[in-house]
Amino acid sequence: MGPRTNVFHGIPVQSPIAQTSWLVPRPVPPTDHGYKYRAVYAVDRVRVVGFDNERGKGDHCQLHGRELPYTPYTLTTVDALVEDFIAAVDAARRTP
Repeated sequence: MGPRTNVFHGIPVQSPIAQTSWLVPRPVPPTDHGYKYRAVYAVDRVRVVGFDNERGKGDHCQLHGRELPYTPYTLTTVDALVEDFIAAVDAARRTP
C-alpha cells in the first residue's frame, strides 16, 4: 500500500498536517484574545511549519523547522490564522 495523500484546503500533502483552535474562558498569557490554537505541518516527523500560542510565549510560529529565532505572529481572526497557515505550508513545500 502506497503513502496516503491527504488534502488540506485543496493542498495535496503526503505528510501530517493538522490545525485546531478553540475558545478558552481566559486568554492564554501573554495573549489577550480568547483563543487557544495550534497548527502543524510535518515532514518525516519534523515540524516544518507550526503556529501556536504556547503559554509564556504567546502567538508565534515556527518556520523551516526552527523555533529560534522566535517568530512572533499576530492573531487577528481564526479564518486569517487558517489562511496564514495554508500560505506558510504552501511556501514551505515550494522551498527545497
